[in-house]
Amino acid sequence: MEQVFKDLKVVEIASVLAGPSVGMFFSELGAEVIKVENKKSGGDVTRSWKLPTEPKGVNVSAYFCSVNYNKKYVFCNLFDDHEIKNVKALINQADIVILNFKKGDDVKFGLDYETLKKNNPKLIYATINGFGEQSDRVAYDLILQAETGFMSMNGTPTSGPVKMPVALIDVLAGHQLKEGILVALYERQLSGKGKKVTVSLYDSAVASLANQATNWLMGNHVAKPIGSKHPNIAPYGELFKTKDGKLITFAIGSDKQFKNLCQVLHLDDLTEDERFVNNVSRVKNREVLEELLKKEISNYSSVELVPKLHQLFVPVAKINSIDEVFENEDAQKLILSETIDGIETKRVKTVVFK
Repeated sequence: MEQVFKDLKVVEIASVLAGPSVGMFFSELGAEVIKVENKKSGGDVTRSWKLPTEPKGVNVSAYFCSVNYNKKYVFCNLFDDHEIKNVKALINQADIVILNFKKGDDVKFGLDYETLKKNNPKLIYATINGFGEQSDRVAYDLILQAETGFMSMNGTPTSGPVKMPVALIDVLAGHQLKEGILVALYERQLSGKGKKVTVSLYDSAVASLANQATNWLMGNHVAKPIGSKHPNIAPYGELFKTKDGKLITFAIGSDKQFKNLCQVLHLDDLTEDERFVNNVSRVKNREVLEELLKKEISNYSSVELVPKLHQLFVPVAKINSIDEVFENEDAQKLILSETIDGIETKRVKTVVFK
C-alpha cells in the first residue's frame, strides 16, 4: 500500500494547507511530488508562519511542515518566460497537477486546463478555489467557517461564535479533492483521458454540515452554540471534573450505555426515573442530569473511573492536551520525520488507512 503510486508523478502548484495536503497524500503513497513555489515571495507563504519558539534562519515553519513531506521543491518565478516554460515541461510529464490559483491567474500564466491538456491529454488537472471558479473573493479558513455556519454552532452560550482550532474547511476540501482525483484516475484507466477536477472551500464546508444541515432542512432546528453538547443525544459532551482534577466527557448513544454508566456510579435509580428513562427524556432534562452526574463523578479519580467505564463499553474520555496526545504510543506511530533545510521536521500522517 505504501508504494501504490510509485509510478505516479504529481506537480503541486499550491500553497497553505488544502492543496499541499493533497500532494502529501500522494507522496506518502509513493508518488513523486514536485512542489513549485513562488520564488518572488520566498515560497509557500506558510514557510513564514512561525511560532516564536521555532528556530530562526531556516526557511521552513512547523505549519509548512505539517502538509509538506517527501516532496521535491522547485522555486520559480511564474512571470519569467523561461522559468514558466520549465514548469510546463514538468506538467507535460505529470499525471496530476494540483493548483489553487486566484481567479484568472491560471490563464495569465498559461497554466489553465485547456492549454495544458493539449500537450498532455492524460493530465488530471485538480484545482481548489474559495467560493467557486467565478468568484475572486479571498478565501481563508476562518472566513469559510464564519460564512458556512460552523462558527455559529461552535462555542458556548457565553463565549459566542468560536472558530475550530484546526483549519477544518481546508482539511475537508483537501479530502474532497483527493476523492475527485481518485475517481478521475479510475476513469482514466477506462478512457485513457485526463479530466479537470474542481473543489471549492465553500461547497466542501456546506457539504460537511451533515446532521446539523438536516436538522434545519427537516426539523427547522437552527443550531446554537452549546459547547461540546449534542443537540440529539444526552449526556453527550458535558464536561465533568474528577477527584484528581481531570476533565472527562461522555458520548452516551444508547439506553444500555446510560445504564452501564449509572451502574459504575452507583446511580441505578436514575435509569428508572422518568426524566432519564430514554434518550429523548435525557435530552429534555439534560441540565438536571448533568448536575446529578457532576456531584457523583467528583468522588472518583479519572484513573479509577475511566478504565471501569471502558470495561463496560461506555464511551468516555479524558480531555487530553496536545502533549498528552503524543505520549500515547498509538499517536507516536503516526509521526513522520524528515530533514528539510538541515533541520529535523515532524508531522502526522495524512494516510492512516491500512
